[in-house]
Amino acid sequence: MTLTAPRALTEGALQFTTLDAHTEGEPLRIITSGYPEIPGDSILAKRRYLTEHLDQYRRLLMHEPRGHSDMYGALITEPVTADGDFGVLFLHNEGYSSMCGHAILALAQVTAQCRDAQTPIELKIDAPAGRVTAYCQPGEKGWEASFDNVPAFVECLDQQIAVPGVGTVQYDIAFGGAYYAFVDADALGLSLDADNAREVIRVGQAIKLAVAEAYPLNHPEADDLGFLYGTIFTSGKVKEAHRHSRHVCIFADGELDRSPTGTGVSARIALLMARESIDLGDTVEIESIVGGRMQVTAMARQHYFGRDAVIPRVSGRAWITGEHRFFLDPRDPFDHGFFLR
Repeated sequence: MTLTAPRALTEGALQFTTLDAHTEGEPLRIITSGYPEIPGDSILAKRRYLTEHLDQYRRLLMHEPRGHSDMYGALITEPVTADGDFGVLFLHNEGYSSMCGHAILALAQVTAQCRDAQTPIELKIDAPAGRVTAYCQPGEKGWEASFDNVPAFVECLDQQIAVPGVGTVQYDIAFGGAYYAFVDADALGLSLDADNAREVIRVGQAIKLAVAEAYPLNHPEADDLGFLYGTIFTSGKVKEAHRHSRHVCIFADGELDRSPTGTGVSARIALLMARESIDLGDTVEIESIVGGRMQVTAMARQHYFGRDAVIPRVSGRAWITGEHRFFLDPRDPFDHGFFLR
């Protein structure tokens, strides 16, 4: 038996199409149609417009029953720079991110595959945090993607805070397209194995809320970027000896990143350089809670608004998982979605 959407639904309902993928286990829902035009002469201006006027569509596609509490999205826009290939806005369970490395890696892979490219491609992408340049080239095991991120820098080192329900926590803050509080999970006695995910979320969210209140952030370039996005736990307990460390990022409203976090590994390499643990040109491989991996290289030093910064190059793997056509029936009572978690 063949089933197709009835004509009454396809003609009367609001429709969205998406191309879904994942990067090292972390989902990405690329929205290919359904949104109205988004005004704004910068990506940050477009993000503000989304927040104020079109947020119901984010909830529709990220929340249940069409999404879930750990869904992530990317909305493609026209470029806002003269030489840009396209712009991108990042969606999650709470709102809109300033930058997303796993999304950039997936977009590079998907673009190469959809173009049926046979030679390496380079993409100049306008993101809320600034210009990122992505690369994709054919390799022995399929397409290989990487990107050069915005400048990554350290905000502070060796801070301490008392976190309710957790105890005294030492943390660093660094920026890799978004701000993160970095915490040594081993020092806390916190396992970063998948079977401890609920506790990692609880502790990570508690630390994020406490640090955000105690340490206000002001980004040197844009007020819209000055907020703590999440907590990244690091651990020296890795599955394979050649890997540098494990990352588990708890961001937005308690989302747990299945990948090592592209912006997170970018910020981490700035921390490692600040502590003189690595040198310019060095590459480290970082794994995730499910064993996904990303490589990050310190490509160049840069002075960024009076700060010492580094340009990170991040590499990782992504795969297309499906195509979707979503409908919003005018009679559907769950037009804005919901969460049970």
